[in-house]
Amino acid sequence: MVITSPARRSLTASAVLAASLTVSLAVLAPASPAFADANAVPTYEVKIDLTTAALDASHAPTSAVKAAFGITGSAKARSYEYYDTDAPDLNAEGWDVRLRHKSGSDFEETYKKRFPVVDGDIDAALDEANAEGFDSSDTNYDAQVDWGYAKQTLSFSNEKSHSASGYSGTSMPSSSTGRTWLVNEIPGKLDDWLSSNWGSDTLKASRAHGPVTSQVWSGAWESSDDAGIEVLPVKDSTGTGTEYVVELSFKTDNYADAAQLHADAIAVADGHGWLYHGDILKTQLILDRY
Repeated sequence: MVITSPARRSLTASAVLAASLTVSLAVLAPASPAFADANAVPTYEVKIDLTTAALDASHAPTSAVKAAFGITGSAKARSYEYYDTDAPDLNAEGWDVRLRHKSGSDFEETYKKRFPVVDGDIDAALDEANAEGFDSSDTNYDAQVDWGYAKQTLSFSNEKSHSASGYSGTSMPSSSTGRTWLVNEIPGKLDDWLSSNWGSDTLKASRAHGPVTSQVWSGAWESSDDAGIEVLPVKDSTGTGTEYVVELSFKTDNYADAAQLHADAIAVADGHGWLYHGDILKTQLILDRY
């Protein structure tokens, strides 16, 4: 017969109580959140706006502009339009839906979600996107940082295509036809953004803003083998005239190259008197004016 002293019994009881409390607290404590997949790794597109001083009398880039930025290709036309309500509700939630037709190609359907980059903190924007489900595991979306004169934006684009059979050049479908295509192809993230079927319901109530038709010249400059100048005629703010948006762009895969391209492009353009000191948001311009 084993006799346990009162002190031993007290110690044993304390241990049991402590263990019980530990188990209880473990049960009551919230489970640790599951780790999300790693942040997406973006590519970069530097976009610098030029003034019309960069254009000749036919509204094409001057030979000096082409030479300064390695532009050697001939002009190619593209037409595009954005679909949104008059509000516009999609854009207000950071979504842009575009239908584009390049000459000789199928239609491109693009569903893009934007996240602002504040004070150059791209990592913070990637964290925000990750929290919304845009991470490295989602191969349906391509991440890109658009780097303008003073503004940066992180975007995730879902690209689809539609046959251009029956459409010549850069001609566009009717607003209702284009809307039907885009509703039928809508990706799940957009469709259920605020609630189930929010995206498709909003798109069904949308209309085409546009179309606009631009000319694009291509080339290579510094570290970018995908340089370009787009000249886009748009209605002026009164709706009675035409303004020309001149966008110089360079695509690259890494931040260091993008930063160098950004600095050098601004320096060259400013040195020649071609630089527009600001950011022209083409999407917003088209939504506002068409």
